[in-house]
Amino acid sequence: MERLGRPFDDRELLARAMAHRSWCAEVPGNLSNERLEFLGDAVLGLVVTDYLYRTYPDLPEGQLAQVRASVVNAEALAEVAEEIELGAGLLLGKGEDASGGREKPSILSDAMEAVIGAVYLDGGWDAAVDLVMGLLGERIIEGAAGPGGHDFKTRLQELCARVYDELPRYHHTSEGPDHAKRFSATVTVKGEIVGQGEGRSKKQAEQAAARVAWERLSGAELPTLGASDPDSVPETPVADPPMTAAEEDDA
Repeated sequence: MERLGRPFDDRELLARAMAHRSWCAEVPGNLSNERLEFLGDAVLGLVVTDYLYRTYPDLPEGQLAQVRASVVNAEALAEVAEEIELGAGLLLGKGEDASGGREKPSILSDAMEAVIGAVYLDGGWDAAVDLVMGLLGERIIEGAAGPGGHDFKTRLQELCARVYDELPRYHHTSEGPDHAKRFSATVTVKGEIVGQGEGRSKKQAEQAAARVAWERLSGAELPTLGASDPDSVPETPVADPPMTAAEEDDA
């Protein structure tokens, strides 16, 4: 699947990851994705745990467990599976397919874990890390930030409502193939661009732009917007999760 961002050396593994037990019951001689699901669950947990432990040395054990639970769960995995349209590739029995199995969260989350297991077997640890962080990196960062922690969009919105009596507006552009899109965002207040940012999703790009804008507008001397030089645009940082080795090679 192109949306996974990597080719499979053993495409039979990918096919098995897509095989629901209802399909196997109708097509004897084929293995379901349940064993791969078992493996993928363990790989997912270790990838997320390892990342959290290394990236957030100041977070206590309780918070680390909470952040991990926020992404290593059926709901989050089903959402990710929907985002990459995993349901379209599932092998389902006729009855399961007719009853909407391609949209069932339980089936999608199980298949997502099976795909992670398949990627691990096909490409090893680094490939599994690339996949998990590409799919869940944004959720991990948001979870580790905590309520309002590093949520610069919320900070900026509260600041603009209080000081300028206006909410910030975001505008987006994107480039690149579907499995590796790059998003850019600008944020304006009172018709003036106050921040720009980039990211691997609209949310990341908006957070990057909001950070620039918040740091600019929350200074000791708040600027009067709408009357400054329109060509004066703040510098643009990139607020991405740490890049994986594969992403650095692509860059």
